Amino acid sequence: MQYRLLGNSGLTVSEISFGTGTFGGSNEFFKSWGATQVHEAKKLISVCLDAGVNLFDTADGYSDGASEEILGQAIAGRRNELLISTKATFRGIAAPKLPNNLGSSRYHLISACEASLRRLRTDYIDIYHMHAFDALTPIEETLYTLDTLVRSGKVRYIACSNFSGWHLMKSLAISERYGWVRYVAHQVYYSLIGRDYEWELMPLAVDQKIGALVWSPLGWGRLTGRIRRGAPRPQTSRLNSQITADAGPQIPEDYLYKVVDALDAVAKETGKSVPQIALAWLLRKPTVSSVIIGARNEEQLKQNLIAVDFRLTDAQIQSLDDASAVPVPYPYWHQRVSFSERNPLPAPFIP
Repeated sequence: MQYRLLGNSGLTVSEISFGTGTFGGSNEFFKSWGATQVHEAKKLISVCLDAGVNLFDTADGYSDGASEEILGQAIAGRRNELLISTKATFRGIAAPKLPNNLGSSRYHLISACEASLRRLRTDYIDIYHMHAFDALTPIEETLYTLDTLVRSGKVRYIACSNFSGWHLMKSLAISERYGWVRYVAHQVYYSLIGRDYEWELMPLAVDQKIGALVWSPLGWGRLTGRIRRGAPRPQTSRLNSQITADAGPQIPEDYLYKVVDALDAVAKETGKSVPQIALAWLLRKPTVSSVIIGARNEEQLKQNLIAVDFRLTDAQIQSLDDASAVPVPYPYWHQRVSFSERNPLPAPFIP
């Protein structure tokens, strides 16, 4: 396992990290991801630690808090061996109908952090994410609260998730203005069939030194190698749940199959699997600090961890880039035309 710095911080994280969205399965949405309980969770965590994985990601909203609870029980006696990333902002599980039980207000974040600490059975969180941007709470209120949590020792680093470019840049500017802690990472959706991150957020991350923690690197379960043209959908796919399928990215089938065909070609060249190639492609991309993988069982986990053991060639990367390319959105196509002579780097990576 190799390690990378997390953005503009001194914290090192493993190239592959483990996501615990499969822990719990306490409602229809998360049941389609998995329903791992404590006994199996301990095995998966041991496999990860033995492989050098040091970052484990969860959220207070995963399976109504069950993911945090199971992770907390599963790491008993091993807390000092790993980093925990969790999140807040979405509606809390306690008294869910109360109006202040969601968002990034001081009121909600303090109570959400305390609740996460209890479920995780720890006295500090290594990386605390805002799970989404709260447009109703002043950004100053959110960042001052996070700064207070860091100064109190309950949180070590702060990060965001699913922010737009202006959400993140404005937050960073406010932190700089007041001397508060700043976001060091951004947890983002990024995959071979979801490359929107590259247009605005990746150049911002390069400029501001923000590390990307990639969620759903296999395109919401579509790049497992089991979804192919003309074949029935696998029985254990999260896409079999309509509520889960509708909540994730919507991908045209022809585009998906084109990308899978390109993955197949590289897989045959390398002797690796489709998901291993998809993960290895991400590890070659700028700003990526760690790729978060999930797993329903030990064999699936071990297979995905192989992605760190080889390196795709430039030609293989280019073939995957070409197969997954999409039309350039505005204003980036205009920038390509207007500044092509001054920006020799290929789009979308125009700093």
